[in-house]
Amino acid sequence: MSETVENIRTGGCQCGAVRFRVDGPLGEASICHCRMCQKAFGHFYAPLVSVDAERVTWTRGAPKRFRSSNHATRGFCPACGTPLTYEAPDGLALAIGAFDRPVEIMPTVQFGIEAKLPFVDGICALPEKRTEDDMEAAPFLDTVTSYQHPDRDTETWTHPADGTTGQKD
Repeated sequence: MSETVENIRTGGCQCGAVRFRVDGPLGEASICHCRMCQKAFGHFYAPLVSVDAERVTWTRGAPKRFRSSNHATRGFCPACGTPLTYEAPDGLALAIGAFDRPVEIMPTVQFGIEAKLPFVDGICALPEKRTEDDMEAAPFLDTVTSYQHPDRDTETWTHPADGTTGQKD
């Protein structure tokens, strides 16, 4: 669970191999539309929130890093590939979607709009369908077993693919 008592927030990757804790306030929350962020996140844009690096503790595992430019490094889970960090000379930003309670972190500005994909602004106007209302997918959905780590800290972690177990650091 992501705690907000005393400005404590937690998060991690999809599989649970990498977990973090932020002690203290978060900085500016933003959306970046630049092509580098699109590629790093495999998405139309990257939702990020700046944090003081000294307030971040990696409580299980640590991100693997890829130097995406002469100024930026991207951190991601080495087991499942979840994007976790954007690191640059001016500071650290964490992926908003990696927090246990991303609903608490609302972006307030968009960057890199020159690369913004033309259909992004119209996404909210697309028809909506709840997962359980997709009758064509129902037989498939009945067989799905999620290996996703819960949105909270756990003392132990078992890798879903190979069964190896890790402890909280």
